[in-house]
Amino acid sequence: MKNGLSGLTLCMCYRDAPINREYNSHCRCVQVESRIIPPDSLRSIKLVPEGPHCPHTEVIAGLSSGERVCLNPQSSWVKKLVKFVLDKQMQRPPKTQA
Repeated sequence: MKNGLSGLTLCMCYRDAPINREYNSHCRCVQVESRIIPPDSLRSIKLVPEGPHCPHTEVIAGLSSGERVCLNPQSSWVKKLVKFVLDKQMQRPPKTQA
């Protein structure tokens, strides 16, 4: 009986396993920062929209030091930064395939 229960548990774990490595079943940001980060320290901005993995939008900044910081999406300066990034993406011409 004990082996049967272990096998069932193992089977259920594999059934619910993510399909690919990029899938994350929980929020990436445990805590967020509201402090203003100087623009020259920012290397990248990653926007993770809300979804089944997390109930709120996450903004992850990659710093020139290599550190990653979760930013508070409710902070006024972060809202401006997100708007700037999205506007810049909208202005970019679409890629053409050769």
